[in-house]
Amino acid sequence: MNDLAPAPAARAGVAQLRAAQQRYQADAVMSAAPERLLTMLYDRLLLDIERGEAAQRAGEWQEANAQLQHAQSIVAELTASLTDAWDGAAGLRGVYAFLTTTLVGANLGRDPERTRSCRDLVAPLREAWHAAAQQVAAANARPVSSAFPAQARA
Repeated sequence: MNDLAPAPAARAGVAQLRAAQQRYQADAVMSAAPERLLTMLYDRLLLDIERGEAAQRAGEWQEANAQLQHAQSIVAELTASLTDAWDGAAGLRGVYAFLTTTLVGANLGRDPERTRSCRDLVAPLREAWHAAAQQVAAANARPVSSAFPAQARA
């Protein structure tokens, strides 16, 4: 037997660890506040674009395709989450449409510069949504002293 091959028990342990990580991630998504879900999507979108660009520059076309297609799926989810009740929805929908078109073109054309332009567009949006989410979280936070009745503090 190859001394470098992991033992069956070790493989089972790794599989259990991966399953636990996946459960943890799913629970984190399911219990996240809406503003946190939005920032999580932007975080992953930026990561996918960066990974896609790196894979393109390395000539790893299958990996680039997988990353850029996942990025496109996230943009589709972001687009679907827009509500017309918000005044900025139409403008952001236009940004998402442009981003989708550019991601598709960058993927099909195997063009890391177009992918980089997507990154340059998404990065400041991500930062803006993170700042907005922090403001929402701060506004929703209750002071500790008001969480307890007056007699409990005395």
